[in-house]
Order: sequence, then C-alpha cells, then structure tokens
Amino acid sequence: MKLQKATEELCRALAGMTFAPPVTHTYNPLVYARENYAAYLAAYGQGPKRAVFLGMNPGPWGMAQTGVPFGDPELVRSWLEITGEVERPDPEHPKLPVLGLDSPRREVSGSRLWGAARGYHKTPKRFFRHFFVANYCPFCFMEESGRNRTPDKLPKDEREPLFAACDRYLRRVVEELSPEAVVGVGAFAAKRAAAALAGVDVAIGQVLHPSPASPAANQGWADKAAAQLAELGLCDRGRCGIKE
Repeated sequence: MKLQKATEELCRALAGMTFAPPVTHTYNPLVYARENYAAYLAAYGQGPKRAVFLGMNPGPWGMAQTGVPFGDPELVRSWLEITGEVERPDPEHPKLPVLGLDSPRREVSGSRLWGAARGYHKTPKRFFRHFFVANYCPFCFMEESGRNRTPDKLPKDEREPLFAACDRYLRRVVEELSPEAVVGVGAFAAKRAAAALAGVDVAIGQVLHPSPASPAANQGWADKAAAQLAELGLCDRGRCGIKE
C-alpha cells in the first residue's frame, strides 16, 4: 500500500532527529502505535477523496495514545473500530504514560472532530468516502514539566529538516488520495499545507481548530466548522462532503 510505504519512509527520515531542551521527550506514534496507524490506512486511506483534513501533530491524549490522528480513545474504539495493541515509547515521560486504547482520558479535539464526523455521516464508510484525516507532523513534543510543545515553537535549525520530511509526506498523501482540497485544522496546518503543496493543483482551506484552548471552539465548534466547509464548497444540504 502506497501510504503505508510513505509512512515507513517518513519514519526512517525522522529516526535520527534530536531536539534540544526545553523538549525532553519526543513520541512518534507512527512507530510504537504502528499497528493502529496501519489499520487506519488500510481501512480508510483509499482515494480519491474530496478533501484531506490536516492537523498539526499528535496530542498527548489523542494520537499519542492511539496512533490515529485526533485519536480520542473512545471514538477510535467504538466508531472507527480500530482496536490494535499500542507499545510503550522509549523513553516514556513519567507524567505522560501511554496507555493505548485503554487510556481513560478523553481527547477533546478528537471528540469534537470525530463526533462531528459521526453526527454528519453516521458511519465511517460514508465519511471516508469523501474525506481523510492526517497530521502534518507525527511527533508529540513534551517538556520536562509534561507541558506539550508544538512544532512551530521549535528553533529554526530543528524545524527546517523536520518540516522538509513532513512536506514530502504530505505531498505523497495528496498524490495518493487526489483530493480537491487540503483543509488545515487550524492556522499552522493550513500554512504548512500551502508551503508544502505550492505548485500542486489542490485548493488549500482552513477550519477552526477544535481545541478547548480556543474560546471560539468551545461555543459550537461543529456548526462553525461546517459553515467554513460550506464556504469552501465542501458541504451540501447540511451534510458536509456529501453531494447526492
């Protein structure tokens, strides 16, 4: 499968990268949760798609636990029906243990994104007929305190080789899935998509990130995101992505 091969190539490109303090731990769920990500690609990573939704990087309670983008453990199990084993990263941050699909903590961004997908489309089959969800960067960065550090905060000499590898992977995703649009979930992802896909015949859009850190997202995120998708021409009759 082409996306699985591209994922393996990305992991090899990232394997030797190191990051200086304040980053003390780096998780790559494409490695230790590879069984679940491979199952996700096999089940849902077949093109063509109308749009690819692009997140920034794994959240510590989402993809870092499950191996699935925006991977709230409950919805990964019950809606996406992905139930594979997740290994433990080495070294593991003492304040951020990886419990896999047994993690009791909900991932709010993932609950909102996959919850909205379920609300509009009812079944994964109907959602993924039109859409795919990916992350731009597979690394979850943590500081000694346990605080999450996003890739845009890395120094330039660390960002540039990381972003070059992630740009290549995003181009491979677009080549394989042939979407009409790549929709950044948040400003960072939209900006990186525009840079990585310059010259590629694909529209770039943006929706509000569902993070609970965003006051706007805490007030009807799904409706706001649907309105933004309608402006991009990706919603029809109130059923986002389905034109029948």
